Amino acid sequence: MGACLALCSIASCASCLCGSAPCLLCGCCPSSNNSTITRLVFSLFLLMGTVVSVIMILPGMETQLRKIPGFCEGGASIPGIDNVANCDVLVGYKSVYRMCFAMTCFFFLFFAIMFGVRNSKDPRAAIQNGFWFFKFLILVGITVGAFFIPDGTFHTVWFYFGVVGSFIFIVIQLILLIDFAHSWNKVWVGNAENGDNKCWFAGLLSFTFLHYALAFTAVVLFYVYYTQPDDCTEHKVFISLNLIFCIIISIVSILPKIQEAQPHSGLLQASLISLYTMYVTWSAMTNNPNRKCNPSLLSLVSNVSTTETPTDGTPEQVQWWDAQGIVGLVIFLFCTLYASIRSSSNTQVNKLMQTEEGGGSGGEGVVGEDGILRAVDNEEEGVTYSYSFFHFHLCLASLYIMMTLTNWYQPDTSTQAMQSSMPAVWVKMSSSWLGLGLYLWTLIAPLMFPDRDFS
Repeated sequence: MGACLALCSIASCASCLCGSAPCLLCGCCPSSNNSTITRLVFSLFLLMGTVVSVIMILPGMETQLRKIPGFCEGGASIPGIDNVANCDVLVGYKSVYRMCFAMTCFFFLFFAIMFGVRNSKDPRAAIQNGFWFFKFLILVGITVGAFFIPDGTFHTVWFYFGVVGSFIFIVIQLILLIDFAHSWNKVWVGNAENGDNKCWFAGLLSFTFLHYALAFTAVVLFYVYYTQPDDCTEHKVFISLNLIFCIIISIVSILPKIQEAQPHSGLLQASLISLYTMYVTWSAMTNNPNRKCNPSLLSLVSNVSTTETPTDGTPEQVQWWDAQGIVGLVIFLFCTLYASIRSSSNTQVNKLMQTEEGGGSGGEGVVGEDGILRAVDNEEEGVTYSYSFFHFHLCLASLYIMMTLTNWYQPDTSTQAMQSSMPAVWVKMSSSWLGLGLYLWTLIAPLMFPDRDFS
């Protein structure tokens, strides 16, 4: 009896994965709007690719694969069976580049296909909201093909694609954080005003103070550990400039004219943006190839000097996992999930992210003619988000994951090593400045264009 129930459950989920109608609520999909479910499933594809990339780059993975008899070239063998797998490509930075290349191609394909879809009556909307099993097969097929790409200049060229894509994605992350902070502040202030409960104001004040305290602490630590009295001029400029910019946006956010035009703007948003800016600054400085200006976190904790560089010509040992990479993954996961479920009333952010004003949850689903509960199709009159822009966002996220997992190291084809590079530093700093500029624009735009709706 149990086996029959299990088979029925698998069959219903299979129909959910293969169907071209709105995603079925068959235990593998929650009750929600069709648009929300679609974005969550595509984000799940991205998350699965990220997990595979993380596994491939784990320390010692190649050693373990070589222990499998008859698998890796040069590894343990079985008499009469040729080892055919190139484990040098299956693991390490090469595998991450290929996996993320496959995800980028997959999402770019859907970006091109879904361009110009206006509502769910468009035949392409059925492809967007269904056929999940076949989409998964396409992703697997592209991934398998990516591992057959010859080394050559692939990694060097794809590195620069990753740099450009990650630059844009960092800016999008900042936009999403601005939107999140705006919604957070609006909801808590509304709860405090409507419920006459001052605890909400206390919560806002506490988080604002916490964000500024962390940001200020970061600045002090940056000056102590990432600068030298006679060196690291770039770091001193980066830290000082971003500190000044964060002070400027904090002051501007509470000016009377700004408060009059945007009652929900305040220090909570500015504090969160300041904290994120300090993270990007830290992330940029950790890519400086000058070890005197870029001590590893391990050396700071254990008080071991890392300023010496190898003198025998051997490439420096690559440290794949560090604190800024882990923090970057956490922020990436948050922003990806938020982009999938966001329902914002911020007009400026909606225009930037190509989404419509949030309309709430989607009810309890609709029972189809086959008696199975389906998600609510909330896009018959018009799409609630730009299909193509959403896939473009995931395309950029794939590139950002590639750069984050490889610590933004640049492949050196002559030594087959990975090296830190100053272009990565400048890309991150430029993205932080552009993000701060966008936030400042959201503050002053209503004053400069009073006839437009920026609510």
